[in-house]
Amino acid sequence: MLELDRVSKTYKVGTFGGKDLHAVMNVSFNVGDGEVVSLIGESGSGKTTIGKMILRLLPITSGTIQFDGVDISTLEGAELKDYYRKVQGVFQDPFSSYNPIFKADRLFKILQEEFYPEIKNQEWDDKVESAMKDVGLNPNEVLNKFPHQLSGGQLQRFLIARALLLDIKFLVADEIISMLDASRRIDVLNLLADLKSLGLSILFITHDLSLGYYISERAVILYGGSVAEMGATEKIYFNPIHPYSQMLMACVPRLDQEWEEVDVDLRGKQFEHTGGCIYFERCPIAGNKCLDEPPLIEIEEDHFVACWKDFEENA
Repeated sequence: MLELDRVSKTYKVGTFGGKDLHAVMNVSFNVGDGEVVSLIGESGSGKTTIGKMILRLLPITSGTIQFDGVDISTLEGAELKDYYRKVQGVFQDPFSSYNPIFKADRLFKILQEEFYPEIKNQEWDDKVESAMKDVGLNPNEVLNKFPHQLSGGQLQRFLIARALLLDIKFLVADEIISMLDASRRIDVLNLLADLKSLGLSILFITHDLSLGYYISERAVILYGGSVAEMGATEKIYFNPIHPYSQMLMACVPRLDQEWEEVDVDLRGKQFEHTGGCIYFERCPIAGNKCLDEPPLIEIEEDHFVACWKDFEENA
């Protein structure tokens, strides 16, 4: 369904744009029909940038993103509008998606005017009520309220209902539960699982490893804008190979083991990266070979790692 092929995003920063910020570098992965893929990494790893490029909110510097075999960068006018009928996004802060001076149901009215002007009001109201109930909301309790009168969980589900009204095929879910309390997180996760069972494909962007394990069949671990490791979620979580993936997994508390101190070096080199392994400055096993960019190799079925150590061991 969705395929990224060596996608990069570079910003000009510094005085007179004299430096390059490599937000995303040569990222390739795909999301199949009815599949949930987690995009996992720390802040600044490029997760949200990738989501915004998929949604055409940011232009791609190089590479291609294809949806159903069509390069989305070529879409304009009616074709781009049709793309947004199929692909939508829900972001971390639900409050930023609403105009505070309008009641929340104005989102649905704008949707009707833009995408379904031919549908009569009564038929549209019935569709809205059905979508609201699908996400666990009572239309009578939320439709006539201002955003500040609703909780974060209600607003997030409101946005998912808006996406459902478009009969979308692909959802970019960017940290959509990070601002919710624990009692509401599981509700939204279970809602995404229900939508997946109906055939919706989801790119689940998160920094929380446990959430990625709970919701997805496949995972992509990002570091510094590059793919460190990707593949079947079970294989990555229970057999992490890349030093960065191992560090991430070691930072997750285990109930069946005594907690141990984990040494985490937070230095990075995103601004002046000129080649080689992006993890070089933090890697405990880095050598001279790591001054060259490592390839992304398949060390077992549906398990890929970008590390020279693993390339040499599997050569």
